[in-house]
Amino acid sequence: MARNVSDKSDTKHRIVAATISALQRSGLPPLSYDMVADEAGMTRQAVRYHFPDAEALMLAVCDCLADAYRTALINNAARLEGPQRVDMFLDFYFNLLDGTRKPKDDSAYDAMMSLATGSAAIRDNLRGQYKIVGEVMSYEFRVSYPQLSPQAAEELSYLFVCLMYGHWKMVATLGVSVEHNRLTRAAVTRLIRSYCETGGSEDVVTQIWASDG
Repeated sequence: MARNVSDKSDTKHRIVAATISALQRSGLPPLSYDMVADEAGMTRQAVRYHFPDAEALMLAVCDCLADAYRTALINNAARLEGPQRVDMFLDFYFNLLDGTRKPKDDSAYDAMMSLATGSAAIRDNLRGQYKIVGEVMSYEFRVSYPQLSPQAAEELSYLFVCLMYGHWKMVATLGVSVEHNRLTRAAVTRLIRSYCETGGSEDVVTQIWASDG
């Protein structure tokens, strides 16, 4: 029985990985069970057996994408302290970290954002992912820069997440030169410095990451 459970889990992971690969290569419009099956080297019926609901497959893709970041960040953060940790997080997200590259998943995330317009479950999953990133960064900002107020740290974290996503839409999706990774990273450093010097926060939002729905 244990072996059957393991085999099923391995197969589902293989399907999710194949879906991400197909999205990275072709984007969302042509994605189909047949395409995923071809990518995974299995039958369409096998894919549908494990993921009869297409939304469930896309939610599994969201979770798999997030796990790749979580693993990379945990492995690197464990050996760093203080401002070095913030620098590591920022360098990683802008693909400037030596030895650990940002996952090549931008087309897959583009597809997830597109699907989120029609799926509350996918929208909630993605918002939850970005909220966790924001909460982690807010904590790291406060530890590394104790002169920041909690509100200022939260503002910075929210701005970072927004900037990070928009940056990769320009670079990875629209094809702006990857040299802009360094430009955006430098802009974040200047932003942090300005918050440390001025306080930054105006308390314009009572609860950052609050949802309208």
